[in-house]
Amino acid sequence: MAHEPKRYEKIVPKFTELNDLAVEKVGGKISFATDDYFGVADNLIKSTDPLFKEGLFTEFGKWMDGWETRRKRVAGHDWCIIQLGVAGCIYGVDVDTSYFTGNYTPQISIQGANLDRDLPDRLSDMGTEATVQEITEITKLHSEDWEEVLSKTPLRPGYLTSCHNYFEIHNKSRHTHLRVNMFPDGGIARLRVYGRAKRDWSTVPLNELTDLVAMENGGLCIGYSDSHFGHARHLIQPGRAENMADGWETKRHPQRPAILTADAQGILHVPGDDWCIFRLGHPGTVTKIEIDTNHFKGNFPDSCRIEGCWVGVEHEDGLIKRYDTHTWKPLLPVQKLSAHKQFIYDDDELFSCGVISHVRLCIAPDGGISRMRLWGYITEIPMSKL
Repeated sequence: MAHEPKRYEKIVPKFTELNDLAVEKVGGKISFATDDYFGVADNLIKSTDPLFKEGLFTEFGKWMDGWETRRKRVAGHDWCIIQLGVAGCIYGVDVDTSYFTGNYTPQISIQGANLDRDLPDRLSDMGTEATVQEITEITKLHSEDWEEVLSKTPLRPGYLTSCHNYFEIHNKSRHTHLRVNMFPDGGIARLRVYGRAKRDWSTVPLNELTDLVAMENGGLCIGYSDSHFGHARHLIQPGRAENMADGWETKRHPQRPAILTADAQGILHVPGDDWCIFRLGHPGTVTKIEIDTNHFKGNFPDSCRIEGCWVGVEHEDGLIKRYDTHTWKPLLPVQKLSAHKQFIYDDDELFSCGVISHVRLCIAPDGGISRMRLWGYITEIPMSKL
């Protein structure tokens, strides 16, 4: 019987810093699964980490927090189709087999397609398998012929030291749907699909107001000072945050003054700050900004500011060096923040720094922000030409 693992430090691939394109909270959904007997395929794309509940059984067997099919007793293998919440290029996946120790899937492969339509929603229930009608309809997609994203690869059992199966993906085509093949059956707890959204910018008019940093528009977090409680990439996810874990939150600075003082505007005098840097989905001019401290009530930052710059992608590593400041120009001057509130800054409150490709959000002294929106207008120069 599996047991709750203890926390431990583990080195993970760099691609896990990217956005999860399949997770349910950005719109990912399961469009088809051959079998949902012990656990429905929808569990694969839950935003939460998998759990293990000792002694909990359902009428079908042991309750497991993942996708688990019955022991196959007919020809074939199990598979499902995931509609990505955000279409894009995949850089890596994490096939998480947590708690599936004697019942994990031995091998997996992934195929992908770029479809021009959504697939119908499905009803999923434990103890069921795909109906003849569902199989007939899904067969029309010929998903067995989709291009290979990950070739048939062995997985490891879901113990603490072996549950995360990381695979770098070299196929950089744009994908809207994935076919996940189990060979032949078994259980997988979660599937994380790390990548970057790929929008067709040729369809966006130059005079259309667009959130240039949004995840779904190709925005990408490329660096940060600290993400102790929540990753900075959460700032650009769709919708408002569900809770504090769905935002960027840093740890408290140990060197903060013993007694805090403030200036005439009420902004605290504190040394240092925390920061995160984003590559825009497309270069442009920013005319409106939103900073949202939703859910951050006793731990919001005292203040924030935003800077912008224009730099080629091949040179952006230099931006992550904290004291390399010569390329940054002020965009949003220092602003006092407060708890659990949306702040909107219009064009007349912003500095003009021209066309930019990257931004740096700085908070002082520390704390949490749930979302950042940067509305503006794209230029004729795409990011690839910088």
